[in-house]
Amino acid sequence: MNRRIAFAALTLGITMLCALPASAQITDDWKFNAVIYGYFPDIRGQGAFASELGRDGITVDAHTIIDNLKFTFMGTFEAQKGRWGILTDVIYMDVGSSKSATRNLSIGGVQLPAGVTANLNLDIKSTIWTLAGSYRISADPTAPFDVLAGARMIDMKQTLGWEFSADLGPHQPTRSGSNEIKATNWDAIIGVKGRLAFGPNREWFVPYYLDVGTGDSDLTWQAIAGLGYSFRWGDVIAGWRYLDYNFKSSAKVDNMNLSGPIVGVALHW
Repeated sequence: MNRRIAFAALTLGITMLCALPASAQITDDWKFNAVIYGYFPDIRGQGAFASELGRDGITVDAHTIIDNLKFTFMGTFEAQKGRWGILTDVIYMDVGSSKSATRNLSIGGVQLPAGVTANLNLDIKSTIWTLAGSYRISADPTAPFDVLAGARMIDMKQTLGWEFSADLGPHQPTRSGSNEIKATNWDAIIGVKGRLAFGPNREWFVPYYLDVGTGDSDLTWQAIAGLGYSFRWGDVIAGWRYLDYNFKSSAKVDNMNLSGPIVGVALHW
């Protein structure tokens, strides 16, 4: 996905939506919204881990080792006054798994020799933080709609441990060892968010969120959509969240994406 096309498409969409007539239902009272989610993403992404010899790195896709949905923590807080608002969102992930007798890796871009397998252990720790300001285009309680701009940070550490079933020869990784890669990226983002209410008393709603950005990364984007039900005290929400990173060619991590269901509870005051 070309980042210029992505930015152009989203910017055009925001411009067109900003031209819509705005609702007059705006107050200057502070309003707050806090959401705590359980997130169960499928994790994909390639990392290049240098060997002790420093020449031929080991490249492995996280999905070949962590092949089941893993629980991660996710929380969101929003504050709104009049048309202006601020939101912050945090994903914390600390997951790991192992794979025995696998050949799903490469060394210096070359697959393992015939008959050689590896035992791999991968641990991924990441904090993904989004901070943005928002402006409410429509304050219709059945279909509020905001545009937003801000930044997203990802701080990530991946640790790979390996053990090969045979020696691989000179200038190759030793038969067993471990290494780690670290990355901290900041990207500017723009996006939209809102919800569409329906039902006899408008108690059901469809929440949605979309952003796209770039900076230290070539491109990052995410989308969230789901189904919710409103109570007097707040909302119960279930949906799907997809977050994608394409890192620059010089990065040790080529790409990473998280995709999976979310279940959350929102409190309003």
